[in-house]
Amino acid sequence: MDSPWITFAPADANREYLALLSYLPLNKYSAVPGFFRFLFQIQKQLRSTPGIIGYSLRAKILSRNFWTLSVWEDQKTLTEFVARIPHGEVMKAMTPHMGPTKFTQWKVAGSSLPLSWNEAMQRSQAGAPS
Repeated sequence: MDSPWITFAPADANREYLALLSYLPLNKYSAVPGFFRFLFQIQKQLRSTPGIIGYSLRAKILSRNFWTLSVWEDQKTLTEFVARIPHGEVMKAMTPHMGPTKFTQWKVAGSSLPLSWNEAMQRSQAGAPS
């Protein structure tokens, strides 16, 4: 299940942005409700975060695999978001329930937004620099 792309800020077609694909596998089914509780907190945080351009979630609940796809103005705005509450606390709380995570970053032109899941997954499989 893919959530619709949410646009938080208009993208300048002539500018480059930072795309991030996060792979977030859970170890046990019992971790899924907590994951969603935290996910809703982080989605609320995104709505008030400067520098976020857009976001989508891919959830494969039966296999306990989740991905987030987001576009940011730059590395600085992404880093600031990750360090803020609740995201920073959620990472600590969920770490014991997670399998090996993977993060893939690449530059993307504003004219190519919103991103497609197909492109993002291809970049992840191709081992784009992270």
